Amino acid sequence: MSDLPVSICIPVKNEEVNLPGCLAALGAFDEVVVVDSGSTDGTVDLAHGAGATVLQFEWNGQFPKKRNWTLRNHRFKHPWVLFLDADERVNESFVAELRRTLTTTSHVGFWLSFTNWFMGAPLRHGDVFHKLALIKTGAGEYERFPEDAWSRLDMEVHEHPVLSGTTGVLKTRLVHHDYRGLKNYLARHNEYSSWEANRFLWLQSAGPEAWATLTDRQRFKYRWMDRWWLAWLYWAVAVILKRGFLDGLNGLRFGMLKRRYFGEIRLKIQEAQRTGKPA
Repeated sequence: MSDLPVSICIPVKNEEVNLPGCLAALGAFDEVVVVDSGSTDGTVDLAHGAGATVLQFEWNGQFPKKRNWTLRNHRFKHPWVLFLDADERVNESFVAELRRTLTTTSHVGFWLSFTNWFMGAPLRHGDVFHKLALIKTGAGEYERFPEDAWSRLDMEVHEHPVLSGTTGVLKTRLVHHDYRGLKNYLARHNEYSSWEANRFLWLQSAGPEAWATLTDRQRFKYRWMDRWWLAWLYWAVAVILKRGFLDGLNGLRFGMLKRRYFGEIRLKIQEAQRTGKPA
């Protein structure tokens, strides 16, 4: 019986390369739920072999997506749920911080930070990846907005949980290391940039209630996403101000690809505005 009041939820699809490392680091947790979207590789067998509970999710193109569906349909054993991707790893220091923090906290969610691996090496500087991934059950769910006509992503990726209560920050970084390589990284971000462009276009005609659920960073991003300078601003902040250059050539490469990503979003916005079709 674990002394951690935390259940793990890992949404997956064809993650046989990344999943074993993620699962192997979860020995301190006594409930691990893997939510699969019809994997055609060995993902499900690996999850079963590790003793995880496996749920099958089939998206119909409408709300809810994978994480919200799990929150609504699975009764978790513990009061806290930690959502991990298959390419993310916890560590002993993080588990120890959970033990110290969760017994006394009044928060209903926690922001996590990650050390991102790129081209086989960790990026210790630059724009550190953060997400609100540890939430108390019943405190809320991930953002919802009308994307039925244009989204091909069956899981919440850039959406944040909207919670009734305060949130805190855990200091220990987790590891984000995708072993599937650069080809997968580029293909994935091509999907993400289309999603971002379409969300930008939707927000331009949405009311203040849609903007109210955004974080300050999201609000800034979606207000200026169609401007040429946003990609260069991100690059300057990440590479120079936050010292991404200290990660050497890989830090410069990563900054270049993120600048390109924002540039592609802008081009997709322009194309959608010209054609009247979703990005």
